[in-house]
Amino acid sequence: MQQVTVRVPASTSNLGPGFDCLGLALRLYNHVTVSRGRGERVGTMAHSAATAFFKRAGCKPFPFSCSIAGDIPQSRGLGSSAALRVGVAHGLNELAERPLQRRAIFEICAGLEGHPDNAAPACYGGFNVVRGLERQMFTVSAQLHFVLLVPNFEIATTTARRLLPSRIDRLHAVENSRNACAITAAFASREYQSLHGAFVDHLHQPFRRKLIPFLDDVISAAETAGGLGAFLSGSGSTICAITLRYPEKVAAAMLTAADSPDARALTTTADNRGARILNHPPSSLP
Repeated sequence: MQQVTVRVPASTSNLGPGFDCLGLALRLYNHVTVSRGRGERVGTMAHSAATAFFKRAGCKPFPFSCSIAGDIPQSRGLGSSAALRVGVAHGLNELAERPLQRRAIFEICAGLEGHPDNAAPACYGGFNVVRGLERQMFTVSAQLHFVLLVPNFEIATTTARRLLPSRIDRLHAVENSRNACAITAAFASREYQSLHGAFVDHLHQPFRRKLIPFLDDVISAAETAGGLGAFLSGSGSTICAITLRYPEKVAAAMLTAADSPDARALTTTADNRGARILNHPPSSLP
């Protein structure tokens, strides 16, 4: 095989209070095509993914090129970097005749990301609870809609992380734990109405607000319009709302509240399959 294309879903992480431990795959995709042989020089992120893959697989590195096409906005808190890394690692794995299982590819990408909450849903799909490299995945009903308010500006994860304090109030920590547990229970049981009111966060959103000045207004507008709740997707700048009904109404309310030129709203559902090799039947990806 000389070329392979991997479809990788976008992901929304944290879900408010689940900082670095909750992530969910969305039906918004990038297609990463990996070709054996020399072509244009690959970027730093793809190169580091390849280096980590060859080291873990224990096989001789070979030259390759890669291209990306798709709909995941870059640097908007929707897992574009995880999608690239997962796509490159899975593509190289196919070209190398599959020396690694999916678990190993997840571990590679989580290590490169520095946190596993985007790598897990990108690899496996669904709603993921991650604890280090341990993870649990739950499928998500198509009845649940995800409304994404995507501003016209990027936010680097490193910039957003520098805003976080080294200490937080104990009572705030307790509330975050309570809310993250409630979100996990709602997805595990599929009792999605229980998500209402559970997305309040004290670990990162209050400190990243200065990067997205309309964050609170958009969250409030989404909830008023009928959403179960809303939160900053990853480190932003995207704001994600979850709703069981009237996604168009929720999207319109979020756009109005943002009052931001060139912002757009996307509505999608969860992806429960994760990364897929498009050149083979779906069952062929271990």
